[in-house]
Amino acid sequence: MILARAPLRIPLGGGGTDLPSYYSQFGGFILSAAVNKYVYIYVNRPAADTLLRIKYSKYEETDRVDNILHDLVRPALQLLELDSALEIVSMADVPAGTGMGSSGSYLVALLTALYSFKRERVPIQALAEQACHIEMDLANHPVGKHDHYIAAFGGITCFDIQPDGKVHVSPLDIPIQVAEELRSSIVLFYTGMTRSSSQVLTEQKRDTEQGDAAVIDSLHRTREIGLAIKETLQKGDLVRFGQLLDEHWENKKRRSNKISDSRLDRLYEIAKESGALGGKIMGAGGGGFFMFFCPNSSKVRLREAMAAQGLREMLFDFDYEGAKVLVNF
Repeated sequence: MILARAPLRIPLGGGGTDLPSYYSQFGGFILSAAVNKYVYIYVNRPAADTLLRIKYSKYEETDRVDNILHDLVRPALQLLELDSALEIVSMADVPAGTGMGSSGSYLVALLTALYSFKRERVPIQALAEQACHIEMDLANHPVGKHDHYIAAFGGITCFDIQPDGKVHVSPLDIPIQVAEELRSSIVLFYTGMTRSSSQVLTEQKRDTEQGDAAVIDSLHRTREIGLAIKETLQKGDLVRFGQLLDEHWENKKRRSNKISDSRLDRLYEIAKESGALGGKIMGAGGGGFFMFFCPNSSKVRLREAMAAQGLREMLFDFDYEGAKVLVNF
C-alpha cells in the first residue's frame, strides 16, 4: 500500500505566463508558494482480482486501462505501463475548482505514488515535467507548467520558463524571518464559488495565439510584476509586495471579463477598505479562494469584514517538502 501527497499552492506573481501559448513566444516567469494543504493518493494492489478501480468524485471499475474515463489517470497508467490489479483513491484538503492547482497536485501525487509502487526513483524535475506532459499534451488540458512544478518541488520557488519549455527552478532567496512575516500577512478566504478554469485559459490561449494586443500586453505586464515581486521580497519590502499584488490583480482582470464579477469586485473593495494592501483570486479567476496581503495590525478588521460577507478563512503554512510518499508497505 502506498500513500503519497503533493501540496497545493498560492501563486505570488507571474501567473498566466506559464502557458505555452505565451512562453513559447516570450518566455515566462512564475513565483509561487506551496502550502500545507494537499492532494492525497492511495494506491493498493487488490488481493482477490486483477481489476482496476479508480475512486474520486466518481467510481470506476474496469479490466482495461483504455476504458478508464479519468483523463489524467488513464495516460499516467499507460505511460508507466501499469495495466492491471490496482486500486487508486484520491482525497484533497480543498475542493476542486478553487484555483489552488488541484489537478496539477493530483497528477504529481499520483505519479509519486505509482513510481513508489513500481519501486522506481525519478528526479523531481523529471517528475514535474512528466506531469506537465500528461496533462498538457496527452490530456490536452489548457493549463500551464507551474502547478506541476510547485507541487513537485514545494517551497517558495521561482520558475523561469524558456521558449523551448525548459524550466529553471530556484528557491526564492529570502531570510526565514521575511518568509514568516510573508506567511503571517497573507490571508486566504474561500468565496464559496467553484468554477472550471478551462474556459478562461482556453480563451487566453486563443487570444495569445491570435496576437490579441491587449491580452499579450497584460501578460507582459504580469511577467514584469512577477519579477518585481521577486526583487521586492528579496529586499524584505512587504508593504511594496502588497501594493504590487494590487497592480497584479487589476492587470490580470484586463485579460477576460470572466476573471472577476460584480460580487468579487465588491469583496475586493471591502477588503482594501478593511486594511488589505492588495490581493487576487487564486488561479484563472471567477471564484475559489481570495488571497489578500494584510499587515498584522489590520488582520482582525479584515477577518471581521470578510466573515460579514459570508467568506470563510483557511489557515495555512508554507510547505517546503513538495511531493512525497507518506506510507509504503
